[in-house]
Amino acid sequence: MAGEKTRVAVHKFSSCDGCQLAFLNMGEALLTLFEQVDIVHFAEAGPVDPTAVVDISFVEGSLSTAADLQRIRAIRANSGFLVTIGACATAGGLQALRNVADQDDWVASVYATPDTISLLDKVTPINAQVKVDLEIHGCPVNTRQLTAALRSLLAGVTPVDEQDKLCLECKRRHHVCVMVTQGMPCMGPVTRTGCGALCPGVGRDCYGCYGAAENVNVSSLGGHFSTLQLDPAQTSHRLVSFNSADPAFSPGLAAGVKQND
Repeated sequence: MAGEKTRVAVHKFSSCDGCQLAFLNMGEALLTLFEQVDIVHFAEAGPVDPTAVVDISFVEGSLSTAADLQRIRAIRANSGFLVTIGACATAGGLQALRNVADQDDWVASVYATPDTISLLDKVTPINAQVKVDLEIHGCPVNTRQLTAALRSLLAGVTPVDEQDKLCLECKRRHHVCVMVTQGMPCMGPVTRTGCGALCPGVGRDCYGCYGAAENVNVSSLGGHFSTLQLDPAQTSHRLVSFNSADPAFSPGLAAGVKQND
C-alpha cells in the first residue's frame, strides 16, 4: 500500500554477529534508517519476529544444521529480496574449514559430548541452498556497504556489486605495494575491494577477508608466492581461511597450487 514503509528483517545463522554490528555502528544514521524502513526482526537490536513477511531480508552466517536449512527456506519464502552479508553467508566463513577436515575428529576435539552434536555433512553458504538476490562480501562487512545497498534498494535501483581487485583500491589510495616493495605474500591480486585497502594502507599484506574478486588467477598467484618462499600448503592456508567455501579459491585446497620452476 502507498505510504507504507519498506519492511526489513536481519537474520543470523552460524557466525560471530560482526556483520550485524555494521548496522548498529551506523550511530545516528541508524535513527534515520528507522524513519525510512520498518525493521520488524533484528534480534541484535531488539525487534523479534523471525517469521515476518518482509520486503528485504539481510542474512548473516553460514548453514551448519538441518534446522538451519528449514529456517533459511522459510526466510526465503517470506522475503521479497534476500541479501547475504559477510564471508560466512557468502562463502562459508571459518565454519566451512571443517569441510576439508575429518569431521568426526574435528567435532570430538571441540565438544566434550560429540554424540549430542547434529551437523550437516558440509557447511554451506546461503546461496548453496536458496536463491540470493545480492551478496555483500567482507569479514566483517562495513557500514558503508550496508548503507549503499539499502539506499539503492529503497530507490528501486540494483545495488552495485563491487568486484574490483584490491590492487586497484591500493592504486586509487596511493598505497605502496607491499608485495613488490617488501616481498609480502599479499592476497590483493585475487581479493575483491570493499575494505578500503585497510591492511596495505598500514604496511601489511592483505589476507583475503573480502573474498574472491572477478576473474582471479589463483594458480598464478601461488606461483608467485613460491618465489616468496611459501610452499603450496602455506598458500592453501591463506586461500581457505575466511572464504573456504568460495569456489574461486578451491584450487588452493588439498591439491595445492601451481609452483614456479
